[in-house]
Order: sequence, then C-alpha cells, then structure tokens
Amino acid sequence: MHIEFIRSIHTVDATQWNALLNDDYPFARHEFLAALEDSQAVDGDSGWHSRHLIVREGDTLVAALPGYLKDHSYGEYVFDWAWADAYQRYGQRYYPKWLGAIPFTPCRGPRLLGRDDASTIAAIHHALTEYCQRKALSSWHLLFPEHAISNRFTELGSVQRLGCQFHWFNQNYRSFDDFVATFASRKRKNVLKERRRVGEQGFSFTTLTGAELKPEHWSFFHQLYQRTYLKRSGHGGYLNEAFLQTLGANLAEHCVMVLAQLGHQTVAAALYLRDQHTLYGRYWGCLAEFDNLHFETCYYQGIDYAIAQGMTRFDGGAQGEHKLARGFEPVLTYSNHHLSDPRFAAAVADFVVEEGAMTRGYYQDAQAHLPYAQTKAGTKTDHKD
Repeated sequence: MHIEFIRSIHTVDATQWNALLNDDYPFARHEFLAALEDSQAVDGDSGWHSRHLIVREGDTLVAALPGYLKDHSYGEYVFDWAWADAYQRYGQRYYPKWLGAIPFTPCRGPRLLGRDDASTIAAIHHALTEYCQRKALSSWHLLFPEHAISNRFTELGSVQRLGCQFHWFNQNYRSFDDFVATFASRKRKNVLKERRRVGEQGFSFTTLTGAELKPEHWSFFHQLYQRTYLKRSGHGGYLNEAFLQTLGANLAEHCVMVLAQLGHQTVAAALYLRDQHTLYGRYWGCLAEFDNLHFETCYYQGIDYAIAQGMTRFDGGAQGEHKLARGFEPVLTYSNHHLSDPRFAAAVADFVVEEGAMTRGYYQDAQAHLPYAQTKAGTKTDHKD
C-alpha cells in the first residue's frame, strides 16, 4: 500500500477515480473536482491548494480522499476561526492546514472513496498525521463525511465535531399538497399563503435539466449569483463562470436549474445538483427582491421536483432555521479534526465535547419546532444520521 498527496486531480485518470465511488454523488466525481481546478476556483491565489490523498497497490488506485492545503478558513462551513485566533494569540501559525473536503460544498457524503477497511483507514489516519508533521502543518480536518466513516476516524484518535443542518425527507408524497397535508393547520396555511403570494405577483417557473441547460443559461446564472453574493456579503462569490460552464458541459446530468420569470423576463434562478436519491440546493441569485420568491425558488420548487422525481431527500444547504417551518428536519453532521500541537489539541477536544452537548440540545429543540401534526405514532422519523 502506497499513499501520496497529489497536486492535481488530473494526476489520476478520471475513469479510475470515479470507479472508487459506490454511488452517483456528484461532488466527489473527478469531473466536479477538475472543474474547480481548471477554472481556478481552487489553486492559484484562491487559498485552496489541491493536495488529494490517494492510495495505490502497485499500479491500482484503491482509495482516495479529496483534499487541499488551506491558507484560510473561507468556504468550509465548519468554523474554526476561533482556533486560528488562539494560535495567533500564542504566537503560533495555524495556516496552512490540510482539509479533506469538497470546496464550498457543505453537503455530507462520501469523502473516503474506495476501500474503507480498518487497515486502510488506519494507514490514511497515520499518513495524514505524519504529513502534517513533515510539512509543519498545524492540523488536518475532514468535513461532512458519512457518519460511519467519521466514527472510524474518531476511534483512531481524531476528535469528532457535530453540526446541525435541515433536510427534507420524502415520505412517499404524491404531490406538494400531499406533503403539506401532514402539517398542523396553521403551519399549512402559512406555507400555502407564501406560495399563493408568489403566484399573485405573476411569477412562473421553468425547470431545466441536463442538455436543456445551454451556455447562455450558465452565463446568466453566473451574473445573478455574483450580483446577489456581492449584495449580501460585500464581495464576489467563490465560483466563476468558467466553473459553471464546465459543470454544465461535463456534469449536465447532475444539474437542475429553476428559473423564475416575471412576464417575459427571468428575474431569479436557483441551481441544484442531484444524484439518484438526493437533491442538493446550492446557489441562488436574483435581479431584485420580491415577496417570498427566495423560498419558492430555492425550497418549494425543489420539493416539487424531488416529489416528481421520486427522490428521498432534499439537502437545502447549510444553516437556515427558517427551513423548519417549511418542513425541513434537523439532521446532525460530522467532522473530524487532528491538531499537531498536543496543547492545542487538548483544548480543542474539551471545546468540541462542550459544543457537541449544545449542538445535540439544539437538534432536540429544533425537532420540537417542526410543523408536522402529531399522529398516533408520534412525531416524524428521527433523521439525525
């Protein structure tokens, strides 16, 4: 078994890399990671420097872990700024660090691709720790892995950190009305009122997928995305048009775009990615603010699509307690962290334990605010994993 860190996804043949995936999760595919590199959304002066971990036996690729050297903590969605500040206060350097993650993508899913037996995971854990020591890195981190893989890394000595997101789950609904029929009366009326208000303003919606998405759609969406990002954050978005155009060219079957039209003008759009079972809400942009248009375009249209396609889950993205009132349920997410300096490692371990108790409490409290009516069987299914 030979483990190395490579500077480009193109070091590995796309067919070999994708053969490691046991499903069609889009974000770990060679095409997605290559689009990030080729468009310079990562590498260059982005603060993300490709250092993917690969495992070979002879000439055969048997496992991989997408990864990056990071010069900052932007675009991660698992916040460690306080850890970096603590290092700085003590005259230590927190960056660079190694990050096992999909850039700008807080979607849980496969991170360790391919072989995941105990000996391989132990070898990867050791290789990451040794790599940090050899390169004088402060730490390594693994973000949004599947729960079982996170537990395996935790057993080997890294600390496990909890987060909470809000996902929608399809209980074999036949339609949106069938879905909101499970709500308590007042909550159902609020959702239907929001949708009605959008219709009263004169909006119509078009959903484009796959080959229906043309270069001009991606160009216009990029304008919307950058405009909205600048207005809300004061700086441009992470993704450039080259990335979006490449995504549309190479992963079209995973792309879904909802266009919101007012008369003959498209005024807003939401971009989703999908696999066989899950819809992932990713980016949105608009020309102007309209009542409830964001909720309709980014959430209700997504639920409509997921029901029509028979999909089981809709991951609406990071954060957003407002999703609770619209039927999204709390789920726990996981990350793993190893700090090279034992003094900081001990402090972070204590912090993560305390934070985890608060996160579990928040998760339980969020469940109590779901809009679903009580049934004889109790509340909705627990989806914490």
